[in-house]
Amino acid sequence: MTKIAAIETVAFRLPLKSALAWGKESVLDAAEGVLVRVRADSGACGVAEAPPRPTIYGETRASIETAIRELLAPRLIGRELSDLAGARRAMAFLAGNPTAKGALDMALHDALARERRVTLPELLGAAASEVEVSFILGLASLDAALAEARWVVDAGVRVLKVKIGGDLRSDLELIRALRAELGPSVRLYVDANETLDPERAASSLTALAAAGVLWAEEPLPVERVRERAALRARRVVPLIADDSTFTLSNLRRELDLDTFDVLNIKPARTGYQESREMLELAHSRGKGAMVGSQAGTTIGTARAAAFAALPGVDHPCELAFFLKLEADIVDRPLEIRDGRLSVAEAARVEIDEVRLREFSIEPR
Repeated sequence: MTKIAAIETVAFRLPLKSALAWGKESVLDAAEGVLVRVRADSGACGVAEAPPRPTIYGETRASIETAIRELLAPRLIGRELSDLAGARRAMAFLAGNPTAKGALDMALHDALARERRVTLPELLGAAASEVEVSFILGLASLDAALAEARWVVDAGVRVLKVKIGGDLRSDLELIRALRAELGPSVRLYVDANETLDPERAASSLTALAAAGVLWAEEPLPVERVRERAALRARRVVPLIADDSTFTLSNLRRELDLDTFDVLNIKPARTGYQESREMLELAHSRGKGAMVGSQAGTTIGTARAAAFAALPGVDHPCELAFFLKLEADIVDRPLEIRDGRLSVAEAARVEIDEVRLREFSIEPR
């Protein structure tokens, strides 16, 4: 039986063409990640990416590497590679640390796919050959936002997720300018990152919907549970759950309260196993689903795309952040064609070891 022989991490940092800002204080001015490798005693090696997001999950590059090296790897090395459920149980003792555990889960699946000589999408049970993508347009000046929107649409994107900041006049100005600039072929939705005023949220979303917004992600603070449920009951615009559904346990609560219409699943924070349970539960309750890549680099995009091809994912998925990269650690670029990403092409992406050494944070 094939065993897990070694687990390794390599931290890297890639330059961005422009920073990504969202919410009240979050700014990403470089694509920093931790590459996680799981090696089997047969020689099969799976890889995935853990994205440090201290303002979201409290994880840093150092905490991810420490959690994997000192706490998680010792519980996984020597286990059967095919016992994915057992590996998940072995990691469950550690509270928090979602992207460290998520990356290990995805890397284990990738290693098992290579061991069985199938693609990762095949191992997961993917049904779609292409995935419709969206691009995250961060908080920026009007001119900068329009310029970025133009070039990503030229690069093939047809859906934009627009970060808004709670100032209705500015938000409407941006949406109207995007609609005028890009025309009806490009769809728009917004992500408020919990910044809207609960007393004015319904009227704000009504105005945004009239301007062409199709969905709204997390308009209100997560702790304002009653207000979120009441807002969804008004059916102003379909609501997307993200900040409120970090875990399967969170999702059960939100379904009981009926606070959303579409679930944003991020395998980077819940791995493939918990993500699948979340997808199945949301689908059983009549909810839509999309996949977010947590602003991942190309290898993170490839791992998210494999999951996004599963049955039940029926909304555009956040798989275009790689367009913001000035450099990369993979052996080939991805291409978006008329709004869609090829699942097979994403599955062929491999790590370029020379580039990884070039952009690793600590020389190896």
